[in-house]
Amino acid sequence: MITARDDRRRTFETVPAGVEAASWWGRAWVSALEEASGDAARLARGHAYAAEGHVDAVTVTPGRIVAYVRGSRARPYRTELALSPFPDAEWSELLEAVAADPTALAGLLEREVPQSLAGTVLPRAGELVPRCSCPDTARPPCKHAAALCYRAARLLDEDPFVLLLLRGRGERELLDELTRRNAAHAAREQPDTAPDFPAVPARAALARTSLPPLPAPLRAPAAVGLPPAYPADPAAPDPLALDQLATDAAARAFALLTTAEDPIAGLTLWQDAVRLASAHHTAGLTGAARTLYRDLARATGRTTTDLARAAAAWRQGGRPALAALEEPWDPPAGPFDRARPALIAAAQGAFRPERNRLTAHTRQLRLGRDGLWYAYESRPDTEDWWPTGIPAADPLTALRR
Repeated sequence: MITARDDRRRTFETVPAGVEAASWWGRAWVSALEEASGDAARLARGHAYAAEGHVDAVTVTPGRIVAYVRGSRARPYRTELALSPFPDAEWSELLEAVAADPTALAGLLEREVPQSLAGTVLPRAGELVPRCSCPDTARPPCKHAAALCYRAARLLDEDPFVLLLLRGRGERELLDELTRRNAAHAAREQPDTAPDFPAVPARAALARTSLPPLPAPLRAPAAVGLPPAYPADPAAPDPLALDQLATDAAARAFALLTTAEDPIAGLTLWQDAVRLASAHHTAGLTGAARTLYRDLARATGRTTTDLARAAAAWRQGGRPALAALEEPWDPPAGPFDRARPALIAAAQGAFRPERNRLTAHTRQLRLGRDGLWYAYESRPDTEDWWPTGIPAADPLTALRR
């Protein structure tokens, strides 16, 4: 925890590079010392000292900036710049003015000196008093004090709260006080009307209460619904695009509701195209859906037949079903080897094995990597296999669905 006392002392081991003040308040700081000086040569030597890095760590406390400045001798000189801090009454007026002015408050929070405070917090000519332990007792400032002044201006460029600390208040206590006063101003600006709802005592609001259990969630629908029809209108968006967006949103919502998984997470371009097409059955395709199939097929470098077959697989079981369609593999012995005798015993005929597939005339079963069996059908004497039915862990069940 930073106390007010800790907040009123800051030491800067490293001062920002450069000696020319960049901000208007940094330049005003330098002007306050230069206008009180009658020796341009000293100021020039102090500027050179600052540029050459003769100023060591700088410590800032209310009313004073202190640093050791290295001159021509081996031992550095203790140099300071004094500026009178504000009394509490003046601070109260200044803080009240800042809290009442949103522009001034925003500027200060962005580490800028508000123009409205320029005449108050910035030193005037002769108000900045230099002191140095060097033997130069002529009219101040000496070159060491001038060097410190130029370096301090760079500190003010970066953080104007250094200037406010010189005037007597640390950053943390200033921000806390401004927050309090700003809240008070905001409260006074609220209309003085009674609330539309009764107040609740804090004790009652925070008391532990027993709430009834949440109702059971509604049962998920059996399938994704069809979107409404969008008539063509020159002033409206493309009806095909609207239909596709609505259909896709419904399909994703259905998947999230039934599986708690986002169906498009990690999909390839082809898989996502298949997913989009799967929302439109190839039987009785509308003109808009045919256009969608054509565009998706072109975008993925496939034919519309490839896309239609893959979409049928996706409707059969999503990504695992698409993999069963497109990725033959060699399953381990066990369920696959037991499937053929089970099919023969059930009078389903003799199925010929090939990798993960069992084929008998126009019927085929494919074992997916997920352990489910996927049924396929083909016209006689062709190898045009299409997914059919619902996958199941038992080959007989998958074949009969």
